[in-house]
Amino acid sequence: MPYFCKKIDLARIIALDYGKERTGIAITDELQLIASGLTTVKTKDLLPYLKEYVANEKVSCMVVGEPKQLNNIPSESEVLIQVFLDKLKASFPSIHIERQDERFTSKVAFQTMIETGVKKKRRQKKELIDEISATLILQSYLNRIK
Repeated sequence: MPYFCKKIDLARIIALDYGKERTGIAITDELQLIASGLTTVKTKDLLPYLKEYVANEKVSCMVVGEPKQLNNIPSESEVLIQVFLDKLKASFPSIHIERQDERFTSKVAFQTMIETGVKKKRRQKKELIDEISATLILQSYLNRIK
């Protein structure tokens, strides 16, 4: 039986769309009902950013995107993510970490920007795609645990 983030009163869930250069971050509201984009940070600055965030906000769980190929085999970037997960677990031993399939999130993020009228120049900002992708990962996770 899968473990899901424990429902802690007034605690947020953070989702990460981890990348080699940049990582998109999304959060839930304190009731864990709505996923919203937070920001995108350089991956080298990710752990310090998360430490500061967790010091100021109650966080019950972190959800990290799990990149897979169409045939369900982990993508090449999974090797980097596993190294990061070890550091994340060591940095936040009391926060549970979940994984969520992230297939197609970048494509859906880009399509969403088009459909919502985001101008072409802004759509070219990869940081925005990463943040929206993290939001999609988090919303998928929320849908899965309901």
